[in-house]
Amino acid sequence: MKNRLQFAAVMIALLAVNISWAQTRYLDEVFTDEEITITSNVVYATNIDFLTSDLTPTAQLSTDIGTLSALADAGADYPAPYFDPGDASTQLKVTDIAMDVYHPDNVIDTETERPVIVYFHTGNFLPPPINGSMMGQRTDSLAVDLCKAWARRGYVAVSIDYRLGWNPIAPDVQTRRGTLLNAVYRAIQDAKMAVRTIKTDATTYGADVNKIALFGEGSGGYMSQAYTTLDNPSVELFLEKFLPNPFDPSTSYIDTTLVGPPSGFGFQNSLNLYRDNGVSAEVHMSINAGGALADESWLEAGDVPMVSFHAVRDDFAPFTSGTVIVPTTQEEVVDVHGSNFFIQKANDLGNNDVFAGLPDGDPYTDRARSLYNNSYDASNGGTETVNASPEGLFSIVQPLQPFLTNISAPWQWWDPSAPLSNVEVAPGVTTHMAQLQSNPNMSEMQSDAFQDTINGFMLPRLACALDLPNNPCSNVITGNNAVCDAAELTVDAGPASTDNSGATGDGPQGSRWDDGAQNDIWFTFVAPAGGAVEVETFDTGDNGNTQVAVHSSS
Repeated sequence: MKNRLQFAAVMIALLAVNISWAQTRYLDEVFTDEEITITSNVVYATNIDFLTSDLTPTAQLSTDIGTLSALADAGADYPAPYFDPGDASTQLKVTDIAMDVYHPDNVIDTETERPVIVYFHTGNFLPPPINGSMMGQRTDSLAVDLCKAWARRGYVAVSIDYRLGWNPIAPDVQTRRGTLLNAVYRAIQDAKMAVRTIKTDATTYGADVNKIALFGEGSGGYMSQAYTTLDNPSVELFLEKFLPNPFDPSTSYIDTTLVGPPSGFGFQNSLNLYRDNGVSAEVHMSINAGGALADESWLEAGDVPMVSFHAVRDDFAPFTSGTVIVPTTQEEVVDVHGSNFFIQKANDLGNNDVFAGLPDGDPYTDRARSLYNNSYDASNGGTETVNASPEGLFSIVQPLQPFLTNISAPWQWWDPSAPLSNVEVAPGVTTHMAQLQSNPNMSEMQSDAFQDTINGFMLPRLACALDLPNNPCSNVITGNNAVCDAAELTVDAGPASTDNSGATGDGPQGSRWDDGAQNDIWFTFVAPAGGAVEVETFDTGDNGNTQVAVHSSS
């Protein structure tokens, strides 16, 4: 049955109409923890381990590279000595890389093509506690919480590990920068193999290979942004800041002749064992929480839509632009562009148009937009001003603290009684104590509140970007000039809202009253089978007079 709902509204100011019904999959939780399946420790790739390998140039290293490359070409297994860091018969070591997959139980849920969110954990590209942190694994508390929450909403959620290793204590910035950039680059290659594995095994998990989003937290945010923007390495990897010697523009810190292109595939005698399996690594949206973009020039028209959560006073990953500071050593590494910059640019390029028209009204959108153009003192003595229209940016404002102690990731939490919490990372300083310096109010309750914010702001935009059923952007409409600029709305289901503030007068389909009506607004929608429809009208003017007429037809 089709229901036609026609409104003739008389008012001086604004009329908004909301149509709402039951919980909406992908926005609301529709499964319980007992109704989701978690498959842990799924090995998605094997590659060279830069944490345990000895890369000193020797005849043995050359032999190892040749042997492993030949085995990779043949798709053969790697011998046990290459997995054992204690086996001195090989210099080059390999490691299995794993992921955990969360999804609704295939028996309970009949959906066979579920959208996918791939989670990249934080950790400064070093393992805990070497990184001085409680974070840095696919099983981080936040990773588990969010992946479960997404699975309860009907998604396939995948938390992946990736290879780690660089030299944060090198005395010179060139070594720190070069080893870190290579660590990020390897992690992106790993992430692309994870996406390919998810696509290959899509039937197992009920995954839709054409609706995949990346979510990166902290270091993982650098990955999610680079994954979706680094596509012209001959230019983008040769910016001056990526050159060991600015007077030699032909040499980058990233040597693709050794580690392979951004696609992730290696070749004979390279330090990369991945081989082309014919599966695309394309994804469709990128979400960042506390990371940054390597360079704004990487972002181009046509790149995927982006959403970002960023503390305005983040001392480690700049909110707008600046130098990355590694929390482990508090040393400077490389200049980058933060969320305030690249989300605004994504909008300027039209990349976020798919959800730019979402209406106000929900608390998360209202909060984000209320901060546009606001300025805040920063701990370095400067000022941070939120851009004018960075749709997709949720700025987080916390009280100003001394430099390097401002809260940058209030969504993180950990168990203070866990064994890792009591490991000393400096004389008399445990990992728990060290991490509290930039998250002094850490608690599971605080994390839950910020997780609610992340999901409340991100998921409607994700639903729009992936064109999921009942996404809120399918309900966003523009003025209808055929009815004197009043609005016409067509929806299938889900919440919808609009206003007729642009209407200019009584329309030809017009008011049913002769009292000088000024605005008409018309809606057409298909009601859900067996579902109740609730219509609410809100008059925000001081002297408004709203009148509603409803017509139903089949």
